Amino acid sequence: MVTDPVTGYEYPKSWINACPDKKSLELAQKGLGILTSDGSVLKRGFTTGTTAAAACKAAVLSLKSSNNPVVSVSIKLPYNLIFEVLAEGKYGTGKSRKYSGDYKDDITSEILFCAKAIPKKSGVELIAGEGIGRYERDTPRFKKGEPAISKTAMDCILSSIKEALKDAGVSGVLVELTIPDGRETALKTLNPKIGIKRGISVLGSTGLVEPWDDHLTESAIERIKGYEKVVLTTGRVGLRYSRLMFPNHEVVLVGKYMEKGIIAAENSKEVILCGLPALIMKFIDPDILKDTKYCTVEDMSVSQEWDRIVRETFSKSKKKFPDLRVVLIDRNGVITGDSG
Repeated sequence: MVTDPVTGYEYPKSWINACPDKKSLELAQKGLGILTSDGSVLKRGFTTGTTAAAACKAAVLSLKSSNNPVVSVSIKLPYNLIFEVLAEGKYGTGKSRKYSGDYKDDITSEILFCAKAIPKKSGVELIAGEGIGRYERDTPRFKKGEPAISKTAMDCILSSIKEALKDAGVSGVLVELTIPDGRETALKTLNPKIGIKRGISVLGSTGLVEPWDDHLTESAIERIKGYEKVVLTTGRVGLRYSRLMFPNHEVVLVGKYMEKGIIAAENSKEVILCGLPALIMKFIDPDILKDTKYCTVEDMSVSQEWDRIVRETFSKSKKKFPDLRVVLIDRNGVITGDSG
């Protein structure tokens, strides 16, 4: 038996038997790879949050001794998985390059994160420096001027620094994190359009980058076809809470390939699309933000118009996919919309 420790999915025996490479299968067992239906394994990468944590931890660990430079660090990811991440640390500085695995379209692949650690009497202080984006307006989760570092990424960074403090024998530390090419790379992302300027975002709900490509989608499609009750979800938050809310359904992470998942489930007795609003609402109505004052669906979700918008969007969904139930949740797993 081989189970993906990230999703909890138990791979079919036919997939396992089709994998001729033991080392690749080991990657799947550890969670660093995803086994597909033809037996091949696609490698997961590390998010910007994990990479940032690695650079910071390497910098703090290097305070212990300049004679033994750091070459890698262990990082505990948000889902309690621990992985070794390549990072360089010496003389109070740390560096780590983002590894994206087999995800070919990752704009931030190979981008360098740098950290500088300065001992102090007590406590941990993190300074988000050059190349890390800043919010130019208040949002539902961030205030204007705050760095674009998600809560899960920040927790991972701070916990990694605290772990390193103990090993380095330092009572406190100030760490400055920078991304030298962050400002330039951000211009290739959606950040400028959603009000994040001067750098990229530091993100990662699981700490891992999924190798989304057509091959992986085929494997997900095979899973969907085999079950009478299916929940399709767009991301890790949706995956986590869908398993709790619908224990008798097969939950499949389809990412942006929602329509392919719905078509694959055409013979299923019950199909539910569940997850955070952004991707789902845009999937149902691609023009949902057009001619509005909102930059993102998240901004729209805290407005007084939201309930009306959800009702109208669900109505469009029923016309396009009559048998599909749509369930929207927030980041705490609370249902904010249900088409029934």
